[in-house]
Amino acid sequence: MTSDVKETQHPDPAGSPLRIPVFRAVWMASILSNFGGLIQSVGAAWMMTSLVSSPQMVALVQASTALPFMSLALLAGAVADNIDRRKVMLAAQFFMLAVSAALALFAWQGWLSPWLLLGFTFLIGCGTAMSGPAWQASVGDIVPRAQIGKAVALNSMGFNIARSVGPAIGGAIVAAAGAAAAFLVNTLSYLGLIIVLLRWRRPAEQRRLPREGLIVAMGAGLRYVAMSPHLRMVIGRAMCFGLAANTAPALMPLIARDLIQGGPMTFGILLGAFGVGAVFGGLSSGHVRGRLSTEATIRLASISLAVGTAVAGLSSHIAITVIALMAAGGSWVLALSTFNITIQLASPRWVVARALSVYQMTAFGGMAIGAWALGLVADHHGVVIALLGGAIAQGAVMLLGFVLPLPQAEDLNLDPISQWTEPETAVPLEPRSGPVVVTIEYRIESHNIAAFLATMTERRRIRRRDGAHGWTLLRDLQDPELWIERYHVATWLDYIRHNQRRTHADAENIATLRTLQKEGEPLRVHRMIERQTGSLPDARRHEPITASDIVSDPVRSA
Repeated sequence: MTSDVKETQHPDPAGSPLRIPVFRAVWMASILSNFGGLIQSVGAAWMMTSLVSSPQMVALVQASTALPFMSLALLAGAVADNIDRRKVMLAAQFFMLAVSAALALFAWQGWLSPWLLLGFTFLIGCGTAMSGPAWQASVGDIVPRAQIGKAVALNSMGFNIARSVGPAIGGAIVAAAGAAAAFLVNTLSYLGLIIVLLRWRRPAEQRRLPREGLIVAMGAGLRYVAMSPHLRMVIGRAMCFGLAANTAPALMPLIARDLIQGGPMTFGILLGAFGVGAVFGGLSSGHVRGRLSTEATIRLASISLAVGTAVAGLSSHIAITVIALMAAGGSWVLALSTFNITIQLASPRWVVARALSVYQMTAFGGMAIGAWALGLVADHHGVVIALLGGAIAQGAVMLLGFVLPLPQAEDLNLDPISQWTEPETAVPLEPRSGPVVVTIEYRIESHNIAAFLATMTERRRIRRRDGAHGWTLLRDLQDPELWIERYHVATWLDYIRHNQRRTHADAENIATLRTLQKEGEPLRVHRMIERQTGSLPDARRHEPITASDIVSDPVRSA
């Protein structure tokens, strides 16, 4: 099939991402798919109210959709960083189409039970969880870095354009033709995005190194996040936000049924109000982030969401509830898009999908846990108490920002330095040869020791973040000016990966170490392959000795 959707970048970094053909095509198709997903959500939530009367089971519809983001997100991120992201998205779309078709059939035949309904919504959530990191990571490949914030905001706005009217349409469909019709509409909504993805031809990716295995890639992603203070802070705050953020959406069927005494149309109107607010939140997010810091933006979103949730719990009038939910929806998307943008800007391209997946795992995991917990509260104490409890929890999240403020990531340059080249060795090596032990000799005069140790603390974090193990710093007892940095990696290929992951943001650390080095003394690097004694092959077998069998001489370079 010949493609007319090509991956190009608009040369003006200040322009709109919608001027980039592939982004525009996927964005528009995604809106259509989101319409179907939201119509399906209305059908599933309202069908659950007709199958059971338990508020906990109704809240679990939201939890079953969010749970896959917690359980599959890291795998999805590793897949997206190692496999063609277009193919990953296509596979997920076909999977969700098949599951949605089966859900429509089961509903049409009257075969659904509460737990079977939850199973179908969980599987649809699995497809969304696998597709999400691939598409979000692709945004940074399609648009210039300066447009990432706009592209993420457009994605959020596109989803919430669908949210603003999709639920009302879903409520009308459910009221007129039943939940099965809503599930059928969702099934058809996947076709547009599938067609766009089939027509999209990404340029062949130039990989200098072979792909990591999925287990290794997942470990590398977790390690990078764990050793990156900016990412840890954002992800921790996102999880706290998520615990209380889903209060109003999870309990909205009960708000419509019990507090306003309405039916599926009322439920659709309330969801639409939440979506309209989210559209305004998406439209204003760039302006808000331009005027406020990242932390101030999240505080504003948290307090506004708390107020909107509390008012929705206290109101019995649909007009007041609609206004409250509009405020909650705008705050919800403002906060989540800000978290998403900060994660993308604080992650280099090689690991961005995994960083996003960890963010999704914690944020949506928090939402799933929060929805379940609030369902329990509603079961025992009523919907009003559950909503007020969620509002109080969100207020506490706002106060948390005074203790653990979020970083500004816009000025970070995480492009690879690209100055490192693989060194020549006197002993021939294969990619799997190892373990490789590296030592670096420094000459540090006594008056520079305190600054050197502080710089090496950061050096240790960078080394471990990029895949080094067993990092130590040694001082020679006979020559007090001699310091030795030592670490190891599993294979020579891992050593190459480790060095190619260095970014411009790390350059300051490298430059500081060079200025602290004693004048006239070069840095001496020794690269060695580790071997146990007695590991040489038996000479009587006349087997060749390979690089993995030999202890190499140190290779020195400045």
